[in-house]
Amino acid sequence: MTLRLYDTATRSVRDFVPREAGKVGVYLCGLTLQAPPHIGHLRSGVNYDVLRRWLLAHGFEVRFVRNLTDIDDKILVKAQEQGRPFWSIAYANELKLAAAYRALNVLPPTYEPRATGHIPEMHELIAKLIDTGHAYPATDGSGDVYFDVCSWPAYGALSNQSPDDMQSAGDAPDRGKRDPRDFALWKGAKPEEPADAYWPSPWGRGRPGWHIECSAMCWRYLGAEFDIHGGGLDLTFPHHENELAQSQAAGLPFARYWVHHGLLNIGGAKMGKSLGNTLDLTYVDSLGVRPVELRYYYAAAHYRSAIDYSEDSLREAAVAYRRVEGFVQRAAERVGAGPLGEVPGAFAAAMDDDLNTSAALAVLHEVVRDGNTALTGGDDVTVRTALGQVRAMLDILGVDPLDPAWTGGGGAEDLRAVVDSLVALALEQRAQARSRKDWAAADAVRDQLKQAGVVVEDTPQGPRWTIGEQD
Repeated sequence: MTLRLYDTATRSVRDFVPREAGKVGVYLCGLTLQAPPHIGHLRSGVNYDVLRRWLLAHGFEVRFVRNLTDIDDKILVKAQEQGRPFWSIAYANELKLAAAYRALNVLPPTYEPRATGHIPEMHELIAKLIDTGHAYPATDGSGDVYFDVCSWPAYGALSNQSPDDMQSAGDAPDRGKRDPRDFALWKGAKPEEPADAYWPSPWGRGRPGWHIECSAMCWRYLGAEFDIHGGGLDLTFPHHENELAQSQAAGLPFARYWVHHGLLNIGGAKMGKSLGNTLDLTYVDSLGVRPVELRYYYAAAHYRSAIDYSEDSLREAAVAYRRVEGFVQRAAERVGAGPLGEVPGAFAAAMDDDLNTSAALAVLHEVVRDGNTALTGGDDVTVRTALGQVRAMLDILGVDPLDPAWTGGGGAEDLRAVVDSLVALALEQRAQARSRKDWAAADAVRDQLKQAGVVVEDTPQGPRWTIGEQD
């Protein structure tokens, strides 16, 4: 089955045909670095990581570019509020974002360019737009340069709206614009803003507008035309609409597919820094939910659907993942971890159908049930096959419990060894109590371990233990 993706530009699910056979170029709009990331932001990283992994499973060579916006009105406001250089705020939040992505096993991008590193490319694009009559320098002495929306008849096509229904762009005072809907490509220096937040340009000292940054970085790393442009549904307008208009007006064919993901909401509202309703990985950890379980929570919903966050739904996802994890651990103890197998055809069909992860997970859980039945019946051949398939499916979703990203290394392995020894000592005491038929003492050991978060399960091969709830 051919991979099919929902394309926002055509508002339809389309067969995916790359520009160049065997290769895929993907650009994902990254974060604006005015604050640390929250779990709404991190959904984007996980969703497109699953897309990337599935493209790799198809045998594509993937060039994956995820940008960082490190100069922006919001960052400059934070710099003034905190009395810090804008770049120090951006870099501190960049490090936090990178740590959060590592914690969630998001593959590092092929390139992760910063906006401030691509000022010359922006200047070149802006000059092209001015030369072709699609942009103009403001005549009010501000040093601003604007895209002329009326010069581009296709403006509004991506977001499926008419320019006549649009309001002012709101990114600069209307006094310098020919039309309130025109948006800023270059913003002239302003005395009330940080003195180090500017670069020289043919139109005077200033800094880039938000939209031109991504056009320039797409062009630099993926060429005039590339395959997939991704981002949150809230970026469709104005950000992606403006990217598309200015890029094509400058002569770049730009993205062949526009793939947008749904948002993570809380209390019926979008999770956002400006609303003060953000939750981060520290909060998730305080609930006793591990990063791998949060990633499973993201993957359980179709990427285009909204997620209405609640603690209950997150905990339910964690319990569901632990059932899968328990099978993997028991099967690996029985037959060895072995190599990854082939994903079942039904799983592949679901993933090819616009990354239908919810249907794919139904296939996963069916194989887990069959594997558990085989474990109970002592059918090691079926156990081995099921384990290979389950791990292959989990690997696509980035949540294989035996992946080194989750098993840890160094200090984590040392800690596991210490815990192993302590639990083994407790289990030995329990075994001695059972051998002398002191059931009260044996149950007390089990209960004390359970209170500490260690669940003991008696199996034909002897007692085994896991961290978390018993399923």
